[in-house]
Amino acid sequence: MSLNIEQKKAIVAEVSARLKDAQAAMLAEYRGLTVAQMTDLRRKAQQSQIYLRVVKNTLARRAVEGSGFECLRDQMVGPLAFAISKDPVAVAKILSEFAKDNEALRIKVGAMGGKLMSLAQVQALAKLPGREQLLAMLLGAMQAPVTKFVQTLNEVPTKFVRALAAVRDAKAKAA
Repeated sequence: MSLNIEQKKAIVAEVSARLKDAQAAMLAEYRGLTVAQMTDLRRKAQQSQIYLRVVKNTLARRAVEGSGFECLRDQMVGPLAFAISKDPVAVAKILSEFAKDNEALRIKVGAMGGKLMSLAQVQALAKLPGREQLLAMLLGAMQAPVTKFVQTLNEVPTKFVRALAAVRDAKAKAA
């Protein structure tokens, strides 16, 4: 079933709108995946707030025109799934983890910051901790000096109370 011109324009507009807010976009060849596997990939992507769509290459080329992801144009050959996300680590992780379990999915290329990323760069990005984990690590690092300062301040009266208790115990033994 072919799309009419209005449907094609709607798809291009939708993908273009997603690309405006995106930090990263990746192309993965899905040839050989079953419908159930593709549905599972879409569900995982949706849970991680990743826009995953199979788009005709001609429409995808029009969608990336004038965006920071125009470098992907030459790579759009064959049956491709287009993954777009605000979190570059999340999209790389989801696709890499799914590709490990399903050999039919092959990550072809990615783009971030207007530059192409090779498969090795995408896999290196997938090994990084996610946004939430990085924020938790940053918060822990920011809280550590304050926590240590409070512990140090608390030690002064604690040592004083221990010294008084020791003097009291010594006087109690002497009496």
